[in-house]
Amino acid sequence: MQAFNRKDRVVEGWYWAFQSKDVKKGHIKPLSFMGRELAVYRGQDGRAVALDAFCPHMGAHLAEGKVIGNDIRCFFHQWKYNRDGELIDIPVQTQRPCVKPIRKWHIEERYQLLWIWAGESEPTYPLPFVPELEDGEYDCALGNVFQKGCHPNIVMINAIDEQHFKTVHHVPWDLKIEPEIISTACIAFKNQSRFPEEGWVGRLLNRVYKKSFTSEMVYFFGTSGSVTVGPDFLHFYIIFTSRPSKDGKTEGQTILLTKKRKGPLGWIFSRVLLFLSQQTSNYFAVGDSRVFETIRFSLDHPVKADTPIIRFIQHLEQQKTLPWGLSA
Repeated sequence: MQAFNRKDRVVEGWYWAFQSKDVKKGHIKPLSFMGRELAVYRGQDGRAVALDAFCPHMGAHLAEGKVIGNDIRCFFHQWKYNRDGELIDIPVQTQRPCVKPIRKWHIEERYQLLWIWAGESEPTYPLPFVPELEDGEYDCALGNVFQKGCHPNIVMINAIDEQHFKTVHHVPWDLKIEPEIISTACIAFKNQSRFPEEGWVGRLLNRVYKKSFTSEMVYFFGTSGSVTVGPDFLHFYIIFTSRPSKDGKTEGQTILLTKKRKGPLGWIFSRVLLFLSQQTSNYFAVGDSRVFETIRFSLDHPVKADTPIIRFIQHLEQQKTLPWGLSA
């Protein structure tokens, strides 16, 4: 495997860094990101900036310094850099040495999170999104921060593991998950299945879900996924985004979304839906947590129901990777 479940490789893509509220205007935060140490700060204009952490002069960590306007000044010798990492001032001398700019990382802010592009070039793909909300307005809230004892790739395939929905979550119907490749970095898995007709519950649900029980999981970079689930007339939307730690474990964040609605009643209704989305997320997360702390993943004996997982791995193996620590 060149990409899947690798501790020494990173798939090129967008990864969450901080909750937006954690990086206040005029403040700097250190971040251990995909094997690199970064300094993330927010200038007085409100824009977030991410630079490699260490001053080229003597290696002081820039997070120990301070923000000056939209620039950053090192604590140790007061060397000052702009948001492009260029040296613009040295207080104790008029002539500045020729210093290569500190590496700047592409950063975007969405869903109340700061995201950093882990890659050698300009971003080539969009941030994770929910297809049904891509072209419309939405409300969002942050759910749980979570940690798992395994690689994010293993956490992601859980939502397309047809068997475990019956064995762990006791879902009383068969799932039929079909893959659809969206791009090199994005693959969708859609479920189209009917509830069993036995009993009044099944008959009622088949009326609520007029076409079928539908759910959609869209994966990005093998580490983030958007979930769409619910009755035909009312969908819940959740994004699970994660990044690998240096020991191959998972640091993740849940994002809850819903369509934006007008007026006070619309605002209240949206908050109720965000709350229900959180409960849905919690239900499935709690049931699987035990497995993720002790699993040693292998797929030496696949069965037919593992086909979505195999397709996920095959798709991930086509994506560009970088060494852990990201090439300089």
